[in-house]
Amino acid sequence: MKIYTKTGDKGTTSLIYGQRVAKNDLRVEAYGTCDETNSMLGLALSYLKNENFQGKETIETVYHKIQTNLFHVGAELATPKGKEVKWKLVSADIEELEKQIDDWDSTLPALTNFILPGGHPAGAAFHTARTIARRAERCAVSIGEDVNPLVLAYLNRLSDLLFVTARYVNYLLGENEQTLHGNS
Repeated sequence: MKIYTKTGDKGTTSLIYGQRVAKNDLRVEAYGTCDETNSMLGLALSYLKNENFQGKETIETVYHKIQTNLFHVGAELATPKGKEVKWKLVSADIEELEKQIDDWDSTLPALTNFILPGGHPAGAAFHTARTIARRAERCAVSIGEDVNPLVLAYLNRLSDLLFVTARYVNYLLGENEQTLHGNS
């Protein structure tokens, strides 16, 4: 199978089921931004590759599932209105994110100030993934009523988890959080 097809050379691409749309179509923007989030998660996880700490395997397992679910989110966004979605999100996917947020957040110091993104390269990459996930959510909202509400909820909760994950990774690796008023 060739990587290039030349079918997009004039600025269009196909949604699932073959409908051609402009590459700047809101659906393409939304699922493309999910892909950016997924790529940033891969980068964040790569920064943990040579680190040894308790909890690393859990983080990797959680994010393997999330990276898979981001493909499902992309499939939802790339499926035209009125067509069957092949890979559907379910409420349990969002509940898993909420459980993980609660688990990791319960181990962290309480927030008393805004924190600046940064810390360990993995923590900084998780912060960056959070901002990309927020953009994906904004893109999905722009599509309007045709978007599965579970997609919006998933992206919203994912960005919350990414914030907690950035803090959690920095905490586990002994990185101090920088606040607007100095170190916390």
